[in-house]
Amino acid sequence: MTDQTPSRRSGGRAARAALRAAPLAADLRPVRPGMSGGRYNPLTEAEVGRIHETALRALEEIGLADAPESGVEILTGAGAILGEDGRIRFPRALVEDMLAIAARDITLFGRDPRHDMEITGTRVYYGTAGAAVHVVDVEGRNYRESTVQDLHDAARIADRLDNLHFFQRAMVCRDIPDNLAMDLNTIYACCTGTTKHVGTSFTDPAYVGPCFELIHMIAGGEDRWRARPFISNSNCFVVPPMKFATDACRTMERCIAGGMPILLLSAGQAGATAPAPIAGAIVQAVAECLAGLVYVNAISPGYPAIFGTWPFVSDLRTGAMSGGSGEQALLTAGCAQMARFYGLPGGAAAGIADAKLPDMQAGWEQAISNVMAGLAGLNLVYEAAGMHASLLGFCMESLILADDLLGQAERCVRGIEVDEDSLSLETMRAVCLGGPGHYLGSDQTLARMQTDYIYPALGDRTSPKEWAEKGKPDLIARAVARKHEILAERSAAALAPDVDAAIRARFPIHLPAI
Repeated sequence: MTDQTPSRRSGGRAARAALRAAPLAADLRPVRPGMSGGRYNPLTEAEVGRIHETALRALEEIGLADAPESGVEILTGAGAILGEDGRIRFPRALVEDMLAIAARDITLFGRDPRHDMEITGTRVYYGTAGAAVHVVDVEGRNYRESTVQDLHDAARIADRLDNLHFFQRAMVCRDIPDNLAMDLNTIYACCTGTTKHVGTSFTDPAYVGPCFELIHMIAGGEDRWRARPFISNSNCFVVPPMKFATDACRTMERCIAGGMPILLLSAGQAGATAPAPIAGAIVQAVAECLAGLVYVNAISPGYPAIFGTWPFVSDLRTGAMSGGSGEQALLTAGCAQMARFYGLPGGAAAGIADAKLPDMQAGWEQAISNVMAGLAGLNLVYEAAGMHASLLGFCMESLILADDLLGQAERCVRGIEVDEDSLSLETMRAVCLGGPGHYLGSDQTLARMQTDYIYPALGDRTSPKEWAEKGKPDLIARAVARKHEILAERSAAALAPDVDAAIRARFPIHLPAI
C-alpha cells in the first residue's frame, strides 16, 4: 500500500490536469452571470421598514425642487402636488400606486444574445461605470487624460472577460471637446468594442436625437433597436439633496420615448450632499429614486427602469470621496436590500478603489465592496472593475485583474450547496476504509474540481520555489502582457464594413477605421 501511494497521487494529478485543460460548458462553470445572492442582510426587517417609512415622509413633507416644466406637468398629472415654494411633493398613495405598476423583471440586452441579462430577484451581474477623466499608466506610474481610444480599448478588454457582464462608459473622451461629438463617439467606441450591454449618458437633451440615429444604424434599424435595446441611459435625474436635475430629466423623457432603459441614478455623498449617517444616506437615496420611479411610470407604466441608489461616502476629515471604504460597502449592501424590499431591479456602486494603482490597497478596497454587494443580492454592481483614485482614474490592467477578483466574488455569491453528494459520507467511507487515505484521485474530486472551484487566470498560486523557477513573475506585468494580447486582435464587436462606412459618412467618428 505504501509503495502504491505515490503512483496514485501522481495519477490523480495527471487526471486533474487533463480535466482542467478540457473546456467546460457554460452551464457547468462554477460561476456564471446572474447567480442569486441575497443571503447577506445588513439591515433587519424592522430597519428596512423604518427606512421605507422615512423615505415616504421625506417625499410627502420635503419633496423635490427644480423639476422642468414638462416634469411638473407629468408629475402633477399623476397626483403629485406642486407647492408654493416650487417643490413637488409626493403623497404616499401615489408612490405606492406607482410601485404597484413598476417593472419588476426586466431584460437588459446585449448586441449578442449570449450576453442578455435577466434582471430579476437577487440575480447578480458585475460591470463597469463611471466618468473617469484620467487613465492610469501603471508602467510609468502616471495619470494622463482619457481619450476615445482608451474607452474603446476598455470596451474591447471587457468583452473578453467572463466575469464582467456589462460595460457602462467608464471614461470621458477628453480629446473630443465638442459635447455632441463626444456623446456620439462614446456610443460608437463602446458598441464597437463589446457586444455586451452598454450604458451611456448624454450631456444635453438636444443630443439624444442624433445619438438615437447612430444607435439605429448600429442596430440595423429602429424596429430592431426597439425589439432589443442594447444600451441603457445612466441618468443622474437628481442633484442631491432632493432636487431634480432639469436637463437630465428632459433627457430621460426623450430616452423613454426612444425605448432606452433608464438607470435612475441618485449619487449623493454622505456628509456632503447626503446625511452623514449611513442610514440617512440610504433614506435620501431611496426617496430620490422613488421620486424618479414615479416620474418614469407616470410617463410609461411598467417602463424598464433600474432603482439606482448610489450614495457615496466622504472621508469626513477632508470631505473627499472614499469609495473604497467599509462604509461604502455597507451603503451599497443596504441599498441592495432596499431594492429587494421593493422587488425592483436594483443597481449601485461597488469595487471603487481610492488607491491610485492596482496595489494591495486597491485589492482590499475592490474586493470587500464587490463581495458584499453580491452577497446582498444587488442586481447590477456598477463601478465593479478598473476604477481608481475615487473614480478619477481608470486602469486597464486593473480591469483585467478584476476578472479574477470578480470570479472569486461570484464564488462567494454562489455559496455552499448542501446535498447528499456534497456531504460526502460515502466518499469518506471509500477513502478511509481500505482506500488510499486521500481524495486527490477520487471520482468525486475529479467530478467537482471544475464545477465547484474557480481558478485564477493571472493570480499566482505556485510555491515560492516554483515562483522563483519561473522567473518570479509579477502580477502587474502579466496584466500588461494580457492587455497587449487582447488589443492586438481585431474587435469581435466591429461593425460590418458597409454599416461602419455609412456611420462615418454621417457622423464625425474619431476612431480610425479598421
